[in-house]
Order: sequence, then C-alpha cells, then structure tokens
Amino acid sequence: MARRSKLTRLALLPAAALALTAAACGGDDSGDTGQGNGSNVEMVNDGVLTTCTSLPYPPFQSQDQSGKVVGFDVDMIDEVAKDLGVKQEIIDVDFAQIKNGAALNARKCDVAAAGMTITEERKQNLDFTVPYFDETLALVVQKGSDVKSLDDVKSQNLTLGVQADTTSLDYAESEGFSPQVFRHAGLQVQAMQANQVDVVLQDLPTVLDWLKNKEDIAKGWEVVDKINTGDQYGYAVKKGNTELLNQVNESLKQAFKDGTWAKSYEEWIGEAPEKTPTGTESGS
Repeated sequence: MARRSKLTRLALLPAAALALTAAACGGDDSGDTGQGNGSNVEMVNDGVLTTCTSLPYPPFQSQDQSGKVVGFDVDMIDEVAKDLGVKQEIIDVDFAQIKNGAALNARKCDVAAAGMTITEERKQNLDFTVPYFDETLALVVQKGSDVKSLDDVKSQNLTLGVQADTTSLDYAESEGFSPQVFRHAGLQVQAMQANQVDVVLQDLPTVLDWLKNKEDIAKGWEVVDKINTGDQYGYAVKKGNTELLNQVNESLKQAFKDGTWAKSYEEWIGEAPEKTPTGTESGS
C-alpha cells in the first residue's frame, strides 16, 4: 500500500537561496539547464533540486510542528542546493521506490536522501555518493527485560519488529529471524507504544531520537546492544547522472572540510562526532 495516494511536496529554502536563485535567473537566456555557479547539472524542475525521502525517519528527516521537513539529511542536501544556486524541494515517497531506483528513474526527483545504507544490491539501481555516515544498528527492548542480544530474542521466541526494505530487515533475516515488518519508522514507534512487539531493531541515530523526543518510549524502552555493521550511508542519484553525482560529492566534501557536517551532526545526533568522513571512499 502506498504511503499516500498523492505525493506531498514540501519546499525548503536554504539560507541565502533566494538571493542565489535570483542571481541565477538574472543571466542570459542561453537555454542552459544548469542553475547557478555556471553548473551544467540538469534537474527535474528548473531552479529546484528535488529530493526524494521517506518520512518519518528522524534525525535524518522528519516534520517539525509547522510541517517543515528538517533533519541531518535535509541540512546536507541544502548545501548541495546552495552550491547549485537553487532551492531544495522534498517529496515523500515509499522507501522501496527509493532503494530500487524507481522514483529517480521516473523523474520524481533528482537525488535520494533517506538515511540510506550503501549496499551492493542497491548499487545495481543507484549511483551513490561518497559515504557520509557510519551505520550502527540498535537493539531496543522494554525496560526490565533480561534480553541483551539477538541470541536472547531467539532463545525466548520474542517478537522482533523491524522497518521494511531496510538493512535492519536484511540483518535480522540473515540471523534466522522472521520479524514483524513495519512500512516506516513511525509505524514501528506506534507498535512499541502499544506493546505490540517485544524487541526492535533500528538504526541507532533514529532510536536515540525516539528516546530523546518521545517520553513514553524513553520511559519504557532502552538500548541493550549496538551492532556495528561496517556499512555506511550515502545519497543517491539516477544511474549515469554523473554531473549531479559529482556536484553532490563536491558539496559533501566541502561540508566535511569546513565543519558544516560536524556542526549538523552535533545538532541532530546530540553529540560531537568521533570522526569526520574523509570523502575519499567511493559509494558507487
């Protein structure tokens, strides 16, 4: 079942983007589809960098009380939009359409930013940027439980809840589980609040956001194990869109270098990063 029958467009205008967009529009009418800084990057919609994401997935992307989409990924793609001299516009689609490349191939968006792990399977459908975030999974249990690991979950025949189409699901299945699957993280939270699952496996930053911002989750649940998978997150573009991929990589590397990435990390993750990505790893 689709998340919505109609895509919701949520425009986000980064700081100074109005001025940059005005400057870009003030040039000649040469027919160049690039926007700002002499870029030749073609975009689905002129003057807009359209981003596909899957809501809610805090702290990478979620809606604040005003309905504006905010988060770590939003900040990073704002940097790309700023460098292109355009504004970022975000659309919410089912994560399955993101990871299999369908949304990008259908020209629903230019870039995918959804706290997405780089995997060999996904590389068949997407071109990934340099990695920007290390993946750690969190095992979350109800307080008072004697569960300390997935082995305990299995031995006690407990219900494990995971998000659909994610590496958490892949990991759980690789460990021999047939977990209860939720279409997005918001439904996973609802199941926790209703005590419909005994244990949850989810990306650590998302779990930390739950514990920070959802009082009932923080009161009743706790992290008992952290699983470092060795994988990393990346943003993605349509396969073969080299010009945009190069621009996203350039903007990310600058954010790593000038402290923008670290500042955003601290704001959204809640602590200073232990290390900053180098930008030398390849996502594709």
